[in-house]
Amino acid sequence: MSIFEEAKIDCHAHVLDPAQFPYAEDAAYKPWGQEIGTTAQLVQVMQAYGTRHALLVQPNSGYGSDNSCMLDAIRRHPKLFKGVAIAALDAETATLRALRDQGIVGIALNPTFHGNAYYESASGLMEKLAKLDMFVQIQVEHDQLAMFRPWIEKIPVRVLIDHCGRPTPRDGLDYPGFETLLRLSDTGRVHVKLSGYAKFAGTAYPFEDTWPFLRALVGAFGLEQCMWASDWPYLRAADRQDYGPLLKLVEMLFPDVEDRRQILWETPRRLFGFGS
Repeated sequence: MSIFEEAKIDCHAHVLDPAQFPYAEDAAYKPWGQEIGTTAQLVQVMQAYGTRHALLVQPNSGYGSDNSCMLDAIRRHPKLFKGVAIAALDAETATLRALRDQGIVGIALNPTFHGNAYYESASGLMEKLAKLDMFVQIQVEHDQLAMFRPWIEKIPVRVLIDHCGRPTPRDGLDYPGFETLLRLSDTGRVHVKLSGYAKFAGTAYPFEDTWPFLRALVGAFGLEQCMWASDWPYLRAADRQDYGPLLKLVEMLFPDVEDRRQILWETPRRLFGFGS
């Protein structure tokens, strides 16, 4: 069976539709051209490649904390989508609960966009998410995760790490930022998205310098805490990215069909409740 026919859940995709949902005037970056990916276009891609569900992630680019476009996609396709929203760090529990009731399973923190200082008070939000059984999703690079490690270990919140933690391949597997991520596997609450290779690779597709990091992550976390994601429609990509080749890369890296079923289907279905 081709990987295109296997059951799949895409755990990181964005919807951007500035014609229907205009970007914020003060947005630092406004995606355009082939970076734009509407809900209808994403549904078409999913149908073409046999992807049954997707976890939508609110982009800082274009929309910031205005989750309207993503929430509209979930409202129109509740069986296809769930989401990760952006919320204020001091958001009330009632606000977070209202988002959860609209299909939101977590809140995104993005130090690669805002810097670590922006999130110095994020522990309160993480505590609220823990009580609501929602995820905190964190996108970091280099050594940024170190600031969050004490909170993750202390607060019983479920955690999604974006894009393999965006390690630095030239620094090797034992550099402090990546070791911090591997140590968090002991919590049993941290999950890693095997995705976004173009954001940290030093080589072009098939991103061979990232493979040792993928193997180390799977070795530390196990397939039950790892999941696949496309990062469609590839915002700010330096080189062209395509859904099909990224899936073929999964097939190459995980030749065992049962391993693929775990990261493509079983892990995200269990974590996010798709199909329940």
